[in-house]
Amino acid sequence: MNTESRKYVLIAGVLFISTVFLLRLFWIQVVDGKWKAEAANMAERSVTVFPSRGLIYDRHGDLLVANTPVYDLMVIPREVEPFDTARFCELIGVPESDLRTRLSEATKYSKFKPSIIEKQIPADQFAAISVHLHKYPGFFGQSRTLRTYPPRVAAHLLGYLSEVNAKKVEQDPYYKAGDVIGVGGLEQYYEEEMRGRRGVSYVLVDVHNNQKGSFKDGLYDTLAVEGKDLFTGIDLDMQKLGEELMVNKKGSIVAIDPKTGEILCLVSSPTYNPELLVGRVRNVNYGELQRDPIKPLFDRALQAQYPPGSIYKIVQSLIALDEGVIDLNTGFPCTKSLVGCHNHPAAGDIIHAIQYSCNPYFYQVFKRIVEQDKDPNRFKDAALGLTDWHRYMLTFGLGQRLPIDLPSAKGGNIPDVAYYDRKYGKEGWAFSTIYSVSIGQGEVLVAPLQMANLAAIFANKGYYYDPHVVRAVGHPDSLQQKYLKKHVTGVDPKWYDAIQEGMRRVVNEPGGTAKNARLKDITVCGKTGTAENPHGQDHAVFVCFAPMEDPKIAMAVYVENSGFGGTWAAPIASLLIEQYLTDTITRPDVVKRMKEADLIAKEATFVKKVKPKRRRR
Repeated sequence: MNTESRKYVLIAGVLFISTVFLLRLFWIQVVDGKWKAEAANMAERSVTVFPSRGLIYDRHGDLLVANTPVYDLMVIPREVEPFDTARFCELIGVPESDLRTRLSEATKYSKFKPSIIEKQIPADQFAAISVHLHKYPGFFGQSRTLRTYPPRVAAHLLGYLSEVNAKKVEQDPYYKAGDVIGVGGLEQYYEEEMRGRRGVSYVLVDVHNNQKGSFKDGLYDTLAVEGKDLFTGIDLDMQKLGEELMVNKKGSIVAIDPKTGEILCLVSSPTYNPELLVGRVRNVNYGELQRDPIKPLFDRALQAQYPPGSIYKIVQSLIALDEGVIDLNTGFPCTKSLVGCHNHPAAGDIIHAIQYSCNPYFYQVFKRIVEQDKDPNRFKDAALGLTDWHRYMLTFGLGQRLPIDLPSAKGGNIPDVAYYDRKYGKEGWAFSTIYSVSIGQGEVLVAPLQMANLAAIFANKGYYYDPHVVRAVGHPDSLQQKYLKKHVTGVDPKWYDAIQEGMRRVVNEPGGTAKNARLKDITVCGKTGTAENPHGQDHAVFVCFAPMEDPKIAMAVYVENSGFGGTWAAPIASLLIEQYLTDTITRPDVVKRMKEADLIAKEATFVKKVKPKRRRR
């Protein structure tokens, strides 16, 4: 066949196919009225399929966070027909002025794309609305899930969901206006793992808003991918008890499994019911919580920074022993002219010094660390000593943010040479300037999480794992490898036996400062502390671990404005230890006293009675 012949064959083929399509189109549009009527009554709509957000479990498989179905009421402006706005607003519970504003904003955004008119309507309420939607073309429901918190605890730890802001939408193409995102706690830290991936379903709807099936049998649909579940180390019963014991108190509790670094309990008090920040009432409730003078939104366990008080003496002891400036049998007199102290027997060695918590003893210990006669110039000598001391402190996880899987942890402050040079000038300070650091006062600041980590170090005799809440993501056996790394302190482990014995005596021997933490069949090792508070009563702290023979729990309890550490912090810690290790409480009278104590009201009365001193001019 020549070229001319092939050309005519090709033209004939094109004409034939075109004629077939034209005849079929004529039949559908003109001859067959059924197709014409159906096309007039059908429209294609894309519906976002939101994935189920990952759940959060405690160490025993109990749910901490779950999902509940809700609906967003959507609108496509071009499909809206004139309707009775008053009746519609009454149906959905929205003021007419708000509806007009939202419709105007939706039209400005797009006449053809769906926009949210009312978000997060509970399923039972939407059921009553949906039966009337056929009267209002252009409006339809879109399902999604909302968070729910069955135990209603651990609000600071878990975080909450909030609508994504415009900046995040611009930065991350995954998010669209109206999406929600994790804020604070685990919800924020594990946002990418828990959010999953949304899908899209294309459906056909008639003019009455009734779905008539999927478009092309779902050929273009994409499936939503569920978010991954989180498996935490939290003990729900312990968390509940901790929050109950801290009612009407300001402070925190952090408990750690020293063998793994898993957080067993993390309490910040005052706290709030996490259900308050769910759904359409979230913004109103958040504003009220934010204005509350006792600051329930403030995470004291991670963000509060305090002087550590006497618990710091244990770290000073270890450094001094390792540096060789004291030995286990070194004794110092309790010379109160150096620094104030309570009455107690003489501390003839380091174990008794810890037991009695002697301030002058640790004044002398810190002096020997800082002043080692390495340089004849006393200022340079102090700088050399403080440099070595600071290096040790960093190995204990102090002066830096611990890499916990929560977004808001603070790192405290461990002053170094540069810090004091800025404050007093180079060669403008020496030990006599900074001696208050010896007993955990002055410029030293630690967060409660760091205090609990110290307790884990004392329990492990010189090492720790990064504290973390989530042990596994996606599957309970998929342990997070990054939390299996052991961090070793700069102190020889041989010194820890004496430290543990001193801590045992603090709780279990006469003259110890934490007798209220004593348990009948469990050997608790601990150390009390009292941190000075220039604005009211001093703060109380207690760090501990148990049992001494095989530590399974390490803890820090911090109670603001409560005075001596052994009065409130120590008994609270002992109750939690007993509950965790034995699953029972044998001292209901102590539980009752702790729960009923209102230290917030007591502090308000104390501050009111103590008038500020008038300054002399």
